[in-house]
Amino acid sequence: MTHPQTFVARLRTAGVEPGDSGELRIRKSIMVFAMGLMTAMPMFGLALYWLLGLQLSASLPLTYQLLSVATLIVYTATGRYRFFVYAQLCLFLYFPFAAQLSIGDFVSASGVVLWGILAPIVAVAVLGPRESIPWFAAHVTMLAICGFIDFQLAGNVASGPRVPLNVSVFFFTLNFIAISTISYFLLRYAAQQKEAYQSELEQAHRLLQIEQDKSERLLLNILPGPVAERLKNEDGAVADGFADVTVMFADIVNFTRLAEGMAPGQIFTMLNRVFSAFDALADKHGLEKIKTIGDAYMVAGGLNFVDNADYTAKIAEMALDMRDLLAHDRSSNAMRLEIRIGIGTGPIVAGVVGTKKFIYDLWGDTVNMASRITAEGLPGMIQTDATTYRRLQGRFDFGSPETIYLKSKGETVIYRLIGRAPEAREDLVSNA
Repeated sequence: MTHPQTFVARLRTAGVEPGDSGELRIRKSIMVFAMGLMTAMPMFGLALYWLLGLQLSASLPLTYQLLSVATLIVYTATGRYRFFVYAQLCLFLYFPFAAQLSIGDFVSASGVVLWGILAPIVAVAVLGPRESIPWFAAHVTMLAICGFIDFQLAGNVASGPRVPLNVSVFFFTLNFIAISTISYFLLRYAAQQKEAYQSELEQAHRLLQIEQDKSERLLLNILPGPVAERLKNEDGAVADGFADVTVMFADIVNFTRLAEGMAPGQIFTMLNRVFSAFDALADKHGLEKIKTIGDAYMVAGGLNFVDNADYTAKIAEMALDMRDLLAHDRSSNAMRLEIRIGIGTGPIVAGVVGTKKFIYDLWGDTVNMASRITAEGLPGMIQTDATTYRRLQGRFDFGSPETIYLKSKGETVIYRLIGRAPEAREDLVSNA
């Protein structure tokens, strides 16, 4: 046995297709709801008309109900929504007019023609304001016709079946209550449906915003914020030249040998723990992580993405923090890894290349210098080029200059960064 609430729910969604828009679903639901109200309400009046001997007047509501149900069956079977709408609106409009003419004048019929106002009201909800105008005009026209007929037949006692005055007053009350009830519940139902649809839209928007925020965070984990924004708003390649940037590479010493015999999960856990600690240091110093390359970590300062004027000193501070982290923090470095670091300062080109799996990268002699200095270093050593040394001398302690041979560079002077100068260490302690 079908539960009444289940039947009503199925009736409300009759004719609704999976591909229907939210607005169309609402209109279909309102139309079926209005048809249900208009079919159920006349039942009491139909019985009274029959008891009063007004068989023709009683047969009209019955005919209306049968035709209304028939149009619903055709609609659910064929999906012809426009046919259903226009058929129902015609029934709403013309049957009250026919019922009034069958009874007699306006008073005898208790204003039954007023039921026709429901046609333009429903038309506003299911067709829209513009398409409802003809239905309202038709209703007004029928009211005028009824008024004209009553005026012409005024005083003619034989103008139609006579209804006792007390019964006529009762039917007036009944009609006004029924019309008011249907209008109220129809408008209330329409408002509820639109509120429910609006709630669905807001929920969908919230879910979409959550997914968009996830995508945004993922994109910002791959690209610097301004670069990501340009990629979203501009077509073509994103590339910029920078006159002065400090680039640092940090390379884990003997990583390949250390990784031999380790399970893939162990290797990942080890690298993830170390590089995540480096990420935190980059955030702390306001620097831009560029990428990881195997067991190497690349970071830069001076790309104008953050307000960090003294980026070369920040790179040096981060280099010392990275070295100290691996030397003293066993939670991040359970394997007792060691790193060597190279720092270079000068012009670079930065941008995004390719169209798939793209990354933000840096190119230029400065990048090559920092990379090759790193490769020539010893475990725990931080080496810089001459430009970086000149910018940091006095604030950091450096070893004596050394001349080494670099591929494609020849004899090159480099400096070993030892630590912060005494004054810098005192400032660091006082600011801690």
